[in-house]
Parts: sequence; C-alpha cells; structure tokens
Amino acid sequence: MLLLPAAALCCLCSALVSMAAELIQDDLSLTRRVGEEVSFSCGGTDQCGSYVYWYQKKDTETFRVILRIDRSTGALDKRYNHPQEDDFSAVKKKGWELQIQRVKDSHSATYYCSCWISVCFTVWGIFGSGTKLFVTDEQVVKPVVSVYPAASRAQLEEKNSLLCVASAMFPPLVQISWKKQKVNGPLQDAHPAKAKQQELRESGCSASILTIPQREYSTYKYLCSVQHQGGTVNAQTGTEVPVPTTSSPPEREPTDLPTLQPTDNPASSSAAQAPTAKPALQDAGEGVSFQSQCKVKLLTLLYTVLILKSLVYCCGLSLLRIFRNNKPSIH
Repeated sequence: MLLLPAAALCCLCSALVSMAAELIQDDLSLTRRVGEEVSFSCGGTDQCGSYVYWYQKKDTETFRVILRIDRSTGALDKRYNHPQEDDFSAVKKKGWELQIQRVKDSHSATYYCSCWISVCFTVWGIFGSGTKLFVTDEQVVKPVVSVYPAASRAQLEEKNSLLCVASAMFPPLVQISWKKQKVNGPLQDAHPAKAKQQELRESGCSASILTIPQREYSTYKYLCSVQHQGGTVNAQTGTEVPVPTTSSPPEREPTDLPTLQPTDNPASSSAAQAPTAKPALQDAGEGVSFQSQCKVKLLTLLYTVLILKSLVYCCGLSLLRIFRNNKPSIH
C-alpha cells in the first residue's frame, strides 16, 4: 500500500517534467529566394519516441501535418494528404530536419516539429517554438535596439521599469531577453521571480518592458539582448538602476537646466562661468515658474467649465419639474 502514494508522486513529477519539456528550434525565421534550398532544424529529438512530425501553419490557415519521419530509418510517411507533400523531404544533421529543395512563394509559412514522449505510462505531445519562412528578395537587416527608462516619479520609490525597443529590422521576428550585471560582476540572467517581463509586438517593431522591484536589488546595469536572424544585438542601460533612498526626488529634471558652455580660453573659464551661470539658472527658474502658472490657469479654466455645465444641468432639471407641477389636469 505504501508503494501507491510513491508511484502517484512519481507519475505527477514525471508529468510536470514532461510538460516543461519542448523541442528546440533555434531559428526564429529564415529568408530564401524562389528556387533556393532551405532546411528547418529541430533539436531535442533524443527524448522522442519512434517518430518526429512536421507541421505547417500559414497565417490564414490552421495547422496541417506535412509528414512523419521514422527516427531510426529516416523513412517518410506522407499519408496526411498535404497539398505540397512532394516538395518536402528529410535530412539528418543533429536531428531529422525538414527540407525543401526548391522554395516556392506558396511555402511561406511557419514550420513546427513535434513528437510524442512517454513518461510513467503516460504519453505527452511536445512541440518546438516554430521557424517562419519568408520567401522574398529582401536583404536581412539587423534591428536597431534602444533601452529607455519607463517609470514615473511616483513609481521610483518602489520599482523601476525599463523599455527595450527593437525596430527597423527584417524579418520582423525577434526574441528579447534581459540580463543584469552588478558593478565589476559577471553578466547574469534577470531572475524571473524578481523581474517581470512583458512583450509587445507591432508591425516592424517589438518591445519588452522589464519591471524591477528596487527593494530586491542592489545597484545593477541591465542589458537587453535581441536575437534576430541577422545576429544578436545588445543594448545596455546608460546608467545604473538606483538603490532606493529616503531623500525626495528633485523638483526639476536635470534636463531642465541649460548646459553651461565653457569659454575658449582656459585661463578665463573660471572667471567667465561665474557671471553667466546665475542668469542662466534664473532663466531656467522663470521658465519653470511660467509653466506652473500655465498649468494652474488651465486647471482653473477646466474646473470653471465643469461647474458651469453642472449649473446648467441643475437649472434645466428644475425648470422641467416646475413645468410638470404647473401643468393643468384634465378631469
């Protein structure tokens, strides 16, 4: 009887491990011209059963099985009535790869490898992440990657947000990951339990937002790594993520202050800066004061309009009630 709970626990753990397993497709995308050859890699097939399956997914269609490959012999099974089944074959490199010897425009799609694994008398299906084929004459262009701070002043007391944007690339598919580095320390992954990542994708542009609780970290620099068909592009934050402090934030951003230009004569630079720095700071203060006055006036105007609208509404309701009460009744 004691063996039953142990067996159940073994099956549960094995099931969780198998659900986390997946096949590895390193290529996010591939570009080929019409008539060229292409092959789609699939790693991790050693954990599979006897067969490896390949699927095709076009943008406006559902998944379709292309063929099944016998892992031991390489024999192909094309009984799935795929309309392009004769265009596909298999080649063995690290694993059994799907191959197209002469690419056509109609081959533009995403290709997934799949197989079945058996764990504790249970069969599980696992998939690769997919590789998208672009049939085009366009050249591969690496993304332009930039990292920006994306946190408001109110949020800085508890957390920081960093925005990584990849744009101007072709093909448009990228994979974004974050790494962190302490001062004079090694580069390491941003721990998912302490850092939250969100990805946004639009046409020709991908972005990732990393939210970092400041109370969990010392001073770090964060690096955004973008994997693309043309290669990996890295972008690093220009400044370190600040450690939380009890001091209040400055009233003005540093960019509000004008840059003081040094004079050409080094001997007179210290003397020249003294009389010019004070008027420059005064001008900056007057500019900030003017902006504050404009904001106050706009808010005052907004509240005045809202109050007037409320008064008009109340007066209208009062008049309607008066007219209804004075209406003569007909017996």
